[in-house]
Amino acid sequence: MTADGATVLFLRGRHGADPRTCLWARELATGEERVVADGVDSPVTAYETDATGRRVAFVRAGRLWVADLGTGGPSAPDVVRPVAGAAEPVADPRPDPTGRRIAYLSGRALRVVDVAEVAEDAGDVRGGGDRAVAEPGPQDGPEVFFGAPEHVARESMLRDRGFWWSPDGERLLVARVDEEPVSVWYVADPADPAVRPRAVRYPSVGTANADVRLGIVDATRPERPGPERHGPERHSPEQPRPEAGGGWTEVVWDRAAFEYLTGAGWDEHGPYACVQSRDQRTVHVLAVDPADGATELLAEQRDEAWVQLVWGLPVRTASGALLTHRDLGDTRHLAADGEPLTPPGLNLREVLGVDGDEVLFTATPDSDPFSIHLWRVSVPGGKPEQLSDGPGVHSGVQRGGTLVRPGDVADLSETPVVPLRRMLHRVGERRLCTAVHLPSWHTPGTRLPVLLDPYAGPAMQRVTAGGGWAAHLSQWFAEQGFVVLVVDGVGTPGRGPRWEREVHGDVFAGPLRDQIDALHAVARSHPEYGLDLDRVAIRGWSYSGSLAEVAVLRRPDVFHAAVAGAGVTDQTLYDTHWRERFLGHPESSPEAYAACDILRDAPKLRRPLLLMHGLGDDNVFPVSTLRLSQALLAAGRPHEVLPLSGAGHRVTQEAVAENLILHQLDFLRRALRLDDGADRAEDRTGE
Repeated sequence: MTADGATVLFLRGRHGADPRTCLWARELATGEERVVADGVDSPVTAYETDATGRRVAFVRAGRLWVADLGTGGPSAPDVVRPVAGAAEPVADPRPDPTGRRIAYLSGRALRVVDVAEVAEDAGDVRGGGDRAVAEPGPQDGPEVFFGAPEHVARESMLRDRGFWWSPDGERLLVARVDEEPVSVWYVADPADPAVRPRAVRYPSVGTANADVRLGIVDATRPERPGPERHGPERHSPEQPRPEAGGGWTEVVWDRAAFEYLTGAGWDEHGPYACVQSRDQRTVHVLAVDPADGATELLAEQRDEAWVQLVWGLPVRTASGALLTHRDLGDTRHLAADGEPLTPPGLNLREVLGVDGDEVLFTATPDSDPFSIHLWRVSVPGGKPEQLSDGPGVHSGVQRGGTLVRPGDVADLSETPVVPLRRMLHRVGERRLCTAVHLPSWHTPGTRLPVLLDPYAGPAMQRVTAGGGWAAHLSQWFAEQGFVVLVVDGVGTPGRGPRWEREVHGDVFAGPLRDQIDALHAVARSHPEYGLDLDRVAIRGWSYSGSLAEVAVLRRPDVFHAAVAGAGVTDQTLYDTHWRERFLGHPESSPEAYAACDILRDAPKLRRPLLLMHGLGDDNVFPVSTLRLSQALLAAGRPHEVLPLSGAGHRVTQEAVAENLILHQLDFLRRALRLDDGADRAEDRTGE
């Protein structure tokens, strides 16, 4: 949103099948939408604005671009120009709040370029004084970089940035990352043996994390970062100091006790940082003195299992109230200065933004766990107000007192070929949220094989009143002749902190139990769906890939086949922050890792199992699938393995993704002996 509440910016293709996203603007008074920056030659994948919202920086084809918004009309057109003089390639450009400068990443450095007025009849914008304000010095090794998040911050902490502007645009709060302590793992492509393996720094469970520091730099002149000035070391007098340099004021906290930097920012009340202990049971929110880098404790959060990180927090209102969350019993509350703002039974999901002293957030009520509603509350003293109506997954953005929701922007998405035929239920003693997908041609009582298609992990809620690609993929499998069940068991978001933390110490036992309980509960309570419990399969990817492996290995009495993609089999092969959150450090809780070691279950296999993995995956490395296959072979257990050359954790090539789904269908038909019905299912879908 622009600061005056008149215009909303967003990314979208020109039609529902267009991956070349453009930057669009919508004038709220007239409803007119226009393309500000075209993505035909190179998609616009991200952008950032100054405080007014009318100066926009983005990357196209590796170059830095700037746009000044008008209204799109003849008298006030948008002016879009590349910035000459900026280093290339450019990543993560962010204008300062005043719009005079743009900070961006290039190589291992954080750079700043001054931006003159963008004239309509000019060529390239002449960027003045392009300079590195934070870059590795002679004393730094090749693994030091500035301004970007490290692996675990990006993948596990919800922190996708590594630098933050001061409100006056004169200084920057900057992360310095040294990955030298982190283990080196390699990603190779066996399909092209002439290409060298790619080395990546990967902090696997129980090993060293990156050394992450914060510092304040002057944005107005080039300086090599180094802590010539140090504030009082209030938290750690023995903290070592980096080698001398210039222009770097180090932020001081006890990094030995709090090695994770989970968040940071700089608002009108000053800079701040959020840090977390290695065991993730304690989080400190710190105020930072910009003069000397000294820190003061603003808030402390503790939990016996782990302190959950919530998107959009911590943040401060215009009047200075510190917003965090409080977990009390079965409810995650939004809190201001430690006091809950939301009632019991309303579970905070995300904080979407602060507009003055009004807070826009999403939350799920206990009465409707299938929905995520949009809420607003004024701080202090306001009563939370629900802004969304009806079941669904709602969101929005507010600025200048104007609220915009996704429905206020034209929806150009394709109409799915297969409409949803989905029923939402709460089943069993634990009131498990379950979606049942039936074929469009199904008649009550017709017996069909069952396919469980969950995610069921702590990162995602699948069973919602919204739609989305995952729901339509489940429906597609239903059209092929299955009753498809999607079950959100213990550990999934939306049902409160106690529910989430039931997986502490064992990430598989509870979720597997809930999948089985929901399967049997639906079969009992809805015989009209025709679930054939003698033909039950499960499929999944990533966490649910692991769950599918566990299901077919540990409960072959229930599951007759499994399709598993990119699952972690030995839990020490995943990253520190994510896996240690649930299982602890392997030295202090070896029994938890043993209980979740899928490799130990390999000799138990007696059902068909298809394993899939992208050989370029640097999130869940292919070693997990390869070691499981090796253990299965050693135990004499037949199985199938489908390696995906050139694919990462997500399969992005359209043809490969399509044929991967068809291969899974073929495997399931063979495994459950459904070949006789294959032609009938294909005829019904017209595919």
